[in-house]
Amino acid sequence: MTFSWIMSYWPLLLAGAGQTMLLLVISVVFGFFLAIGLAFAQVGGGPLVRNLARGYCTFFRGTPLLIQLWLLYYGVGSLLPMIPGIRQSLLWPILREGFFFAAVSFTLNYAAYEAEVLRGALLAVPKGELEAGRAFGMRPFTLTRRIWLPRAVRIALPTIGGEIVMQLKATPLAFTVTVMDLCAVASKVRQDTLLVYEPLIVVTVFYLILTAIIARAFRLLEAQVPARR
Repeated sequence: MTFSWIMSYWPLLLAGAGQTMLLLVISVVFGFFLAIGLAFAQVGGGPLVRNLARGYCTFFRGTPLLIQLWLLYYGVGSLLPMIPGIRQSLLWPILREGFFFAAVSFTLNYAAYEAEVLRGALLAVPKGELEAGRAFGMRPFTLTRRIWLPRAVRIALPTIGGEIVMQLKATPLAFTVTVMDLCAVASKVRQDTLLVYEPLIVVTVFYLILTAIIARAFRLLEAQVPARR
């Protein structure tokens, strides 16, 4: 085995790693905020809102992420150029890239899974704590912001860490819609050098390191955040 090719491809490897991490950060951050809304819609929303949120989660959790990504990229992506003026808009340089569709698809998918995690955590918050907050005269928004949501996030923290790792392992699918992530760089190296195992080993090490960092960060976070407020 030889890894001398890394000296020639390290700029591409760094760029690919950056694309991978950017996809992860975008999908996790935006997906988490969307998941909060979906979770509360299922727990405390009216029948229509609750059923819509459940339907959303059922669809995105019940269909393969790859299919969702392709539906957006090849379906919606092929329709966008037909919108009058879209090619002349400032958004076109973003909308025409596969990265945009990958980020949207990953965000929507992550939100569905995280919403179910938060829904269970919201229901697991002891009712006595919520009743104590109401007894102090807290309004619903204040009660949610200061007690209900923070406690639910603390309960779900270990699962959230696992979901982020799973999301990281889903990012290579972006390679299928022309995103030059780390796996795409490994494929280019294989085509250029005819090396098969070495690029895959480099990619594997990157994912292992990043997974270890995420796992360690959440262990430290769990140790710092008190179990009760």
